[in-house]
Amino acid sequence: MMPLPNIPFGVLLLYLLASVGTASATYAFNKPQVRVTTTFADFHARIMDQWGEGGGKFVKISKDSHHPFEGRTFGGAKRKEIRGSRAFGSGYPYGSGNHSTIARRPFPFGTWPLWWDQDFMESSEYGPHMDAIRPGGLLVSVPLRTTREHFNVTDEEVYHAIGDRESMLPLLISYVTWCHVVPAWPSKFDPTLSNSPVKLENVIQYFRASSFALASPTYNNTLARQSMTEGGSSPLLDLIEYSPFRRCVDDVTYHALAIMNRPPELTPLGRFVRALTVAPIFLPFAVFVALALIFHVIAVLRLWMWEYVFPERMDRFRAARQSEFPYENYP
Repeated sequence: MMPLPNIPFGVLLLYLLASVGTASATYAFNKPQVRVTTTFADFHARIMDQWGEGGGKFVKISKDSHHPFEGRTFGGAKRKEIRGSRAFGSGYPYGSGNHSTIARRPFPFGTWPLWWDQDFMESSEYGPHMDAIRPGGLLVSVPLRTTREHFNVTDEEVYHAIGDRESMLPLLISYVTWCHVVPAWPSKFDPTLSNSPVKLENVIQYFRASSFALASPTYNNTLARQSMTEGGSSPLLDLIEYSPFRRCVDDVTYHALAIMNRPPELTPLGRFVRALTVAPIFLPFAVFVALALIFHVIAVLRLWMWEYVFPERMDRFRAARQSEFPYENYP
């Protein structure tokens, strides 16, 4: 067993303070957030943030993580890239080279795509057997209804949102606030059930690299079982296409759905403290470099003085001495 390094307690305390500075930057606005942990090595995690802008560098799930998707990249996508189409597998800012399958793809927004029955496009890779570690928890669906008091709707105009539980719950609050959705609790999503309220053919819009969807039971996309390579989709009904309620739900999803943000930046205090924790490691090297630089400067100054300053001063001294004591010019 390797001995533990002898690290001064003060250094550990400063490092802890620096970490607190990082955490305070992460939770500065107290937004609904989803923590995505990808490794057991150090429990490294990134944050998915509602209303966040996303972006930053994508990272890889480390090889020592024992994660089922180790080696794949995640994160880096921006909010403006969140909207896909009515085709499953759409909405990928990067990593969608093979349009005939959704398996083995990266996770640009931090989440996994939905899965559909009959292993459509090999989506069973992300099926219910993976719910225990799915970012945001198991998949759920919730009906979205409103009242005639706020929108001119019929009883048939009902939409369904499908996505992970932790993203769905705060988004429901936004739906209620901005679109006057009648509150309803989510239920577990299982597209294999015969009485499932949502089928693949009902999806009217995918978001966030096909990890979230809006659907309407009145819409039947007869081309939904074709892969993106074959392309195409059935047109929306006018009731859906021109519905203000549908547009409201779509806009709120676009702006408020949780996505992975860039890694948090340290606060000024955190950066200062982190610098103090690193200083003992590099201090001997920094002192050596500083002393070497000082000695070099001194040597250059001495050489310059011997070459130019001292001879010039001696010449002036001799000239002055000869002018003050003229008798010394005679033998």
